[in-house]
Amino acid sequence: MKHLLVARFSALGDVAMTVPVIATVARQYPNLQITMVSRKHFGPLFEALPSNVHFIGVDLKKEYKGILGIKRLASDLDVKRFSAFADLHDVLRTKFLRLVCRLHGLRVEHLKKDRAARAALTREKDKKLVRQPSVFSKYADVFARLGYPISLTSDCFTMRNEVDSNPQFSIEIPTKGGNRWVGIAPFAAHAGKVYPMEQMEKVVELLSTQTGVQTFLFGAGTKERAVLESWQERYPKTLSIAGRLKSMGEELQLMCNLDVMLSMDSANMHLASLVQTPVVSVWGATHPYAGFMGWNQNEDNALQVDLPCRPCSIFGNIPCHRGDYACLTRITPQQVVDRLAQVAQFNLA
Repeated sequence: MKHLLVARFSALGDVAMTVPVIATVARQYPNLQITMVSRKHFGPLFEALPSNVHFIGVDLKKEYKGILGIKRLASDLDVKRFSAFADLHDVLRTKFLRLVCRLHGLRVEHLKKDRAARAALTREKDKKLVRQPSVFSKYADVFARLGYPISLTSDCFTMRNEVDSNPQFSIEIPTKGGNRWVGIAPFAAHAGKVYPMEQMEKVVELLSTQTGVQTFLFGAGTKERAVLESWQERYPKTLSIAGRLKSMGEELQLMCNLDVMLSMDSANMHLASLVQTPVVSVWGATHPYAGFMGWNQNEDNALQVDLPCRPCSIFGNIPCHRGDYACLTRITPQQVVDRLAQVAQFNLA
């Protein structure tokens, strides 16, 4: 029986984007065994996948740190038992793992990042605003080159049916009843992706005045939790769940019950997408044309300002050329709330 080794170590959003593709490969090739290797805490993303998908969580900061750690990982995985290796990351660690796999006779393919096209999309002058293939399709291309082409259609995957629609949470959650549940994930890894906090707070304030709307705030880390808890204290019908749920699995369960998620171009957009929750996304320095739109999300719900300098970055990590992040500040809180109301179908007061 053929057994495929797959690796993508980070970041959370990119790993989440592998899930629909791996699930589709598993379903369309039920006799193929697939082992996904990634960081331990990403395991819940793969729990609802078909039984021929297996997950191995690894610690890349200690046990498998550096090149020597990857060499030890290859040994612990016993790579010679696999028939092929799909590298969905293409970084130094996985390049070394590819080398080891080749030495053991495995067929190897890796993600093609197409850096030239990305550079043309984001350069300051003579920008080529051309839509790039989605990351989902790029992942699928890796499997196709290994001999496993798939039909990646909009209805080929959802985790929603696998997530408990009436879950038990580790904290007290308000009863939904007839209320609309709105999730807000206001943070991202880089400044070019983050809607200004004072404007996001205004969004939270406006939502708190709406009848029948409950808002949940998502985040991680001490500083983020402090911000979200201060909003919870100031605005009624607003609950911060940052650091309070026990697992990613619980977060996915809560997201599954939301009527809409407001997110940056960040991991929470992709997590909500996996459970088929509609997402209103805010885009600043980055752009949906780079291929990172959430799975099955409607691009009409991507809030963005047309500026000649956009996009200036694939990941939002380039300092603003203008110095004012107009791509973000020009999106008004009222525009955000109006779109949330439209998607979640609630009337504004």
